Amino acid sequence: MNKHDKQDELPVENLQTARFECVFPTCGGICCRNGRPAVEAAEAQRIQKNLPKFLPHLRPASRKVVEADGFLTRRTKEGLPTLAVKDGWCVFENEGCVLHKVGLAEGEKFRYKPWRCVVFPLERSKSGRWHVRQHGLKGEAWDLFCLDPKESEKRAADTLGDELEHARETERRLRKR
Repeated sequence: MNKHDKQDELPVENLQTARFECVFPTCGGICCRNGRPAVEAAEAQRIQKNLPKFLPHLRPASRKVVEADGFLTRRTKEGLPTLAVKDGWCVFENEGCVLHKVGLAEGEKFRYKPWRCVVFPLERSKSGRWHVRQHGLKGEAWDLFCLDPKESEKRAADTLGDELEHARETERRLRKR
């Protein structure tokens, strides 16, 4: 066994067969286009508390939206509000994720990002089971080239180290609720 004991294992249904390779910035951050991830209350509070750090880095049109209407919408997923989108892009996207860039500059790249963004392309179902999002699996409707297993020969098990670790941490936190 590796550094994680049995309790910390994260079963991911198709981890060994899924193909995925993040090619950012080549892709332009396409996963931030119309993604609209659900945001937990604690995540929204953390973003709101630190909003002054993010505002100067936002695209001008996104900054106007955030200042006028906030960064969350009334639209919901999983019963939670979703991040706002402007011109088809997450309001925090500006040549990469502003939340990621500010966190990285402070020494912790995932500090401000919603966990659903951090673990992409991993997804947790309502039943609590994890899988790697892939075209043709579980009705995947998002037509991103990176979710097409034909686009990469690399196994998700080999390319999603940070995402899997964060998913493990997320799973431990969700189990404590």
